Amino acid sequence: MMQIRKYSKLSLSAERLHLQPKLGNFSSGNRKFYFDTHALVCLLEANGFTAQQAEIIVSALVKITEANMDIIYKDMVTKVQQEITLQQIMSKIANVKKDMIILEKSEFSALRAENEKIKLELHQLKQHVMDEVIKVRTDTKLDFNLEKSRLKELCSLNEKKLLQLKTEVLALHAQQDRALTQTDRKIETEVAGLKTLLEVHKLDTIKYLAGSVFTCLTVALGFYRLWM
Repeated sequence: MMQIRKYSKLSLSAERLHLQPKLGNFSSGNRKFYFDTHALVCLLEANGFTAQQAEIIVSALVKITEANMDIIYKDMVTKVQQEITLQQIMSKIANVKKDMIILEKSEFSALRAENEKIKLELHQLKQHVMDEVIKVRTDTKLDFNLEKSRLKELCSLNEKKLLQLKTEVLALHAQQDRALTQTDRKIETEVAGLKTLLEVHKLDTIKYLAGSVFTCLTVALGFYRLWM
């Protein structure tokens, strides 16, 4: 009973699809599929299918195979097309490679020229910096020598002034010593003169006192004689 139902379903499917049985080689366009439909039909008949059912099943398998191959062949190319496409791709790659080489050479030349320009500018800048450094060093050395000479002159001038001041101080000390010596001598002379004058006045005073006393005695003796 189950087998009859299967057969009836297959028959209905075959009628709906309007499939025609084919034997031997099947082709679709330029494509050929080597498929032993007769052996498959015999195998189905040996397993309980009728000849018509077996042919319908094989025809359906062929249609399904063709549909699948059509889908597969849509994404496939022939060897000739593949070679043509490969040649086109290789030609484009060669052109791109040539353009890249030209671009690389031009870029390399530009980079080399830019590098040479930068090297020249760096050399000029280095030379300018070296010249400025030498100039600054020379100016600094000259200023240092001038300042050193000026300091030497100032030191020499200060030494001369110090020596002159020292000489003047020594001369002043000598003059003060001479003045002190002369003053001492003058004081000593005046003191000696005062002492001599004092001695003279002392003698005169003694003489005057002696004369006065003698006079008084004389007067006293005269008065004494008068009273006597």
